[in-house]
Amino acid sequence: MLSRTAACLYWMGRYMERAENLARIIEVGYRMNQLPEWESGGPRNEWRSTVIAAGAEQGLIEKHGEANLDSVIAYIGLDEENPSSILCSLKSARTNGKAVRTALTADTWDFLNHTWLEFNGRWRSTLNRDNLLNFLDWVKIRANLFQGAVQGGMLRDEAFAFVNLGMHMERADNTARILDVKYHVLLPPGESLGGSVDYYQWATILRSVSALGSYHWLYRDSIKPWQVAELLILREEMPRSLVYTLGQVVRYLDMIAVSHGKRHACHRLAGKLYTQLGYASIEDVFQSGLHEYLTDFLARNNTLGDEIASNYHFV
Repeated sequence: MLSRTAACLYWMGRYMERAENLARIIEVGYRMNQLPEWESGGPRNEWRSTVIAAGAEQGLIEKHGEANLDSVIAYIGLDEENPSSILCSLKSARTNGKAVRTALTADTWDFLNHTWLEFNGRWRSTLNRDNLLNFLDWVKIRANLFQGAVQGGMLRDEAFAFVNLGMHMERADNTARILDVKYHVLLPPGESLGGSVDYYQWATILRSVSALGSYHWLYRDSIKPWQVAELLILREEMPRSLVYTLGQVVRYLDMIAVSHGKRHACHRLAGKLYTQLGYASIEDVFQSGLHEYLTDFLARNNTLGDEIASNYHFV
């Protein structure tokens, strides 16, 4: 497979996953801001934690001055100059998909193309604070339809492997970012860890990754921070956990290696990161500090992404 084709497939998968996960991050901020002020100890602004988690704080502040609902919609949702906005993610996914249409099934291309056309014709001109939740649900549904078309229709070949490699690399990055939102959200004065506000914030994190029901099923317990972290970092059963997504990265890199007849440095890095996650305990995570652990993971995941791009000559 030509490196340009592989790159388009990889980035198509990453950008569609990025759009969905940006929608999930925005939903976290929105729901945390819904907590009544009398219960949370006074006025709050959880949007700063949202833009930090999305990696968009500097650009948003430079352009809009303050992180709030309207500036988040404008910058993370609709800004053409922000390469990681939902608009640019959907547009880039379609552009990359169009370049490799012959490697996709008709259903996969149709879902990808229709998603961009509907966004451009409907949401781009109408998105506002009143229909934000409907929009976020729409993004998640369209991304899931695209992923269903990939999983249900594509041949299990190199093209399939590169699309899924991109999707899971992006998912690992965003799960770490969503979980790290809690670090940047300060509890109100007088509110203790384990209190009602703390409980609501952790529950919001779980809902944002569709894991609240899974948490209660696995733990049969009230929400506890270390168990939420364990679920989203170390539990193989959770399809958005770091260990599961890195396991999938290793799987698809192995598929590509078999097809190419050659392994690269990225295979070693992915295997090392996956093994370290597999042998870690939640006590180790909290001993080093959850925020520090996630920051280190994001750095190593970015290094892995750079190595994949270098080894397969993505342009």
